Amino acid sequence: MGVPMGISHYIKEIGRGARGARPLNREQAADLFGQVLDGTVTDLETGAFCLAMRIKGETPDEMAGFLDATHARLARFPATGRPLVVLPSYNGARRLPVLTPLLALLLAREGLPVLVHGAATESTRVLASNVLAALDVPPLAAIRPIADGEAVFAPTELLSPGLKRLLDVRRVVGLRNPGHSVVKLMQPTQGACVVVGSYTHPAYAESMAATFELLGMTALLSRGLEGESVADPRRTAQVDGFVRGRRVALQTQEPGTQAEVPGLPKEIDIETTADYTRRVLAGQAPVPDAIAQQVEHVLQLAQQVEHP
Repeated sequence: MGVPMGISHYIKEIGRGARGARPLNREQAADLFGQVLDGTVTDLETGAFCLAMRIKGETPDEMAGFLDATHARLARFPATGRPLVVLPSYNGARRLPVLTPLLALLLAREGLPVLVHGAATESTRVLASNVLAALDVPPLAAIRPIADGEAVFAPTELLSPGLKRLLDVRRVVGLRNPGHSVVKLMQPTQGACVVVGSYTHPAYAESMAATFELLGMTALLSRGLEGESVADPRRTAQVDGFVRGRRVALQTQEPGTQAEVPGLPKEIDIETTADYTRRVLAGQAPVPDAIAQQVEHVLQLAQQVEHP
């Protein structure tokens, strides 16, 4: 690698609008994103990169390059026992309670190590980290081994200060950028892991699937709850698995949405959500079917990684 040339020549390629823009190859994308993460480019260049990619959209090769750069710089959790389940949590609750902590604790109860990671990208929402803290799972202050059967929360800045800076651009520019896609796909461990991926728009499902295949990842992919990685308890969604990049159909979508989910509270505040989570774990309220199925799918993928 020579001396970084800055990223203006890349911006020239990707910034020619939806029709004129040319995609970068994986190596170029890794070089560009690495410079952005390292903070060696100006705020103006970072803003230009974010806007250009927002208009153009990321190709799977570019996404793989962005992830290569991220993984090369990421503070990763050491490999311990079973495959680590990775739950990105960046959206929080808007209309329904945030149920990512429930999913994390149900998976931990099955004996898997679980990492929830996230940052407050939306200031008005109840976040998984808030609910986990109320359930005595405070944010980690340092990277450490995660035991089988343990769920932890890591703030994004602990994994990558550069990524956190990129996510914060949204507060200024008001638009999502490749950082928001990277955090949902990255593998913050040195060992085997199952990334639980979610999308809100079908176009993202296609690009995420292509990236999982390209990087040979083991992952679960389905439409999430308001952008969170936990299943929407009111629906039976399509669920796809990836075992080292090979796609496996796990569940087909069923039409319709339940009006009521037994036991699910109407309020979404931290205390109500934490209390509901405790009640489900104690067997005083039923585990929503969609989430019980999601736990089974993740266990199945983890077992396939452990015993190929």
